[in-house]
Amino acid sequence: MYEEKIIDGKALAVKIEEQVKSDVAAFKARTGVTPMLATILVGEHPPSKLYVKLKHWACRRVGIKGEDHKFPEETSLETILSLLGELAARKDIHGILVQLPLPKHLDERTVMSAIDPAKDVDGFHPLNMGRMLIGKERFVPCTPRGVILALEDMGVEVKGKNVVIVGHSNVVGKPMAAMLINRNATVEVCHVFTEDLRQHTSQADILIVATGVRGLIKADMVRQGAIVFDVGITWLNDTVYGDVDFDSVAPVASRLSPVPGGVGPITIAVLMQHTLLAAGMQVTNDTG
Repeated sequence: MYEEKIIDGKALAVKIEEQVKSDVAAFKARTGVTPMLATILVGEHPPSKLYVKLKHWACRRVGIKGEDHKFPEETSLETILSLLGELAARKDIHGILVQLPLPKHLDERTVMSAIDPAKDVDGFHPLNMGRMLIGKERFVPCTPRGVILALEDMGVEVKGKNVVIVGHSNVVGKPMAAMLINRNATVEVCHVFTEDLRQHTSQADILIVATGVRGLIKADMVRQGAIVFDVGITWLNDTVYGDVDFDSVAPVASRLSPVPGGVGPITIAVLMQHTLLAAGMQVTNDTG
């Protein structure tokens, strides 16, 4: 019923992956090097296991090698840090991804800081976060980058637009705000302590929601004609739900990303772009 309004992340991801596949083939022919991504998964969190599997499937589609390191829930911080050191030293590994969230006893900031910044294809190392903050984006978190690519694909100019982001995590909210500010949008960030959320969201030309609260955003919280990106994920009985009440918001929004099938596939395609970029930088010794 609202097909014309849906932001088709799967279609955009296919387009991105086709370009990456072509670029990977050219890179192999030119350098004799096959880009390689190493993933680290700790524990048995079902969604995380699925996400890692999807990332390795994408690697195979575009011609990137994948190496998967799985650890039990109780694995020590020292073990993970030791592996990160080994992967940093290996010339055949170009990208490193630690699947989040980690078990509670593993400090995410410590782990992210231990990833080689030149191989940090997920964009969470403080150095890469800092580069993004000053407008020198290189490796940035893949989900916010996916939203930017979706806006570009739709021909949306964000300069001067009122953008409201709901959620201020290091994974989506904060980097999303920085990347939009880099593109001269007017950005407001809301979160769990924001009073009268509706007052803020209803003013947005572009609304980006990433809280993990199922159905948080209703029609009366959305401005008529707004572009809405639902980046939230809630798993319930093996079914995934978003932060936006799709059926009520669809009549109001001009464009709306669904869950699943919206930003998620683009996020994985961006990871493939970053892995190829990292391989190119390492082959040419480009550290800038």
